[in-house]
Amino acid sequence: MRIAVVATCLGDAMFPQAPIATVQLLERLGHEVVFPADQTCCGQMHVNTGYLDTALPVVRHHVEVFGRALDDGVDAIVAPSGSCVGCVRHQHAMVARRAGDEGLATAAEQGAARTYELSELLVDVLGVTDVGAYYPHRVTYHPTCHSLRMLRVGDKPLQLLRQVRGLQLVELPDAEVCCGFGGTFAVKNAETSTAMLADKMANVLTSRAEVCTAGDSSCLMHIGGGLSRLRSGVRTVHLAEILASTDRGDATADVIFEEASR
Repeated sequence: MRIAVVATCLGDAMFPQAPIATVQLLERLGHEVVFPADQTCCGQMHVNTGYLDTALPVVRHHVEVFGRALDDGVDAIVAPSGSCVGCVRHQHAMVARRAGDEGLATAAEQGAARTYELSELLVDVLGVTDVGAYYPHRVTYHPTCHSLRMLRVGDKPLQLLRQVRGLQLVELPDAEVCCGFGGTFAVKNAETSTAMLADKMANVLTSRAEVCTAGDSSCLMHIGGGLSRLRSGVRTVHLAEILASTDRGDATADVIFEEASR
């Protein structure tokens, strides 16, 4: 299969390990991966903050860039982010129709129908749960709000994690409760966000996990920042990094884990 990768803004600017691991994983599984170099933001932060007029050209650019990729023979589009895929699938056409651009709305819907969060692509489209990963650590999983409530990925990430050799998966208490990030929510409602984060960190620590994983770098940034300030020793690692790790010397997440531990 020919697959186009959406790096996401956080992946591009702060956490490139996630999109890099996504590429490594898909190539290891035998797929051709393409990266449209003119991609930018999907527009999620504009839409979620209420700047719909400002979001329109950003949405248009995303739809055009990945529309061309589909025209050039790409079979599917993937992003290592439930929130970005949620925006593409549930907000792009809405933004276009609000502006009276039915052509853009139709194109957005066509692209959205072939855009997947990573665990969706692996389990639902590629039909795989054992990706040949090896990650010898005690891991707990945080289901992010957009993947859980917008995309309804369900237990797909857990299906994948259960097949990782060496990995001990431990339950996260109150897993489905929000971590408190929510983009600008964490800035505009800092006290509430911090209280929610404290609850999430307490549950992560209760699990006695070495690593907390999730499908969104934004939530991991929030949780990981709090855990680092506590000097807890617990690390946050994106799901893609764990799935890309093997015992053949390309253990992406292990390298990051070891560097963070120094």
